[in-house]
Amino acid sequence: MAAMQETFQNLGVQVLALSTDSVYSHKIFAETSPSARTIHYPLLSDRSHFIAHQYGVLRAELGIAFRATFIIGPDRQVKYVSLYPPEVGRNVGEIIRVIQGLMYEDATGLGVPAYWKPGMTGILRDFKFVGKI
Repeated sequence: MAAMQETFQNLGVQVLALSTDSVYSHKIFAETSPSARTIHYPLLSDRSHFIAHQYGVLRAELGIAFRATFIIGPDRQVKYVSLYPPEVGRNVGEIIRVIQGLMYEDATGLGVPAYWKPGMTGILRDFKFVGKI
């Protein structure tokens, strides 16, 4: 995420990171991890697990949250959710593509098909076209 921060800024997207670790853990992480030095967005602590529970990603038996990504629109509605297995990292390129697709749909009213990329045309989102395009 940090490596693509400029792309998120260019899209007008605010990135927030949230973990069930304490602010003290975050401080040590920031002081000792070279990768933490590249993070220029807020890293929030959810020690009470309230937010993780509200978003349905709390692994209560372990006291941690699943790694997940949520895209929340300007209307404050959740537009996209991805829950990652512990063994698999995020695909930041796909997250950016989804944001671009949501922005494209908002601007044009057209949906975006699988493998859509900016510059490609969208599709009409009308039930009468199902199976015909």
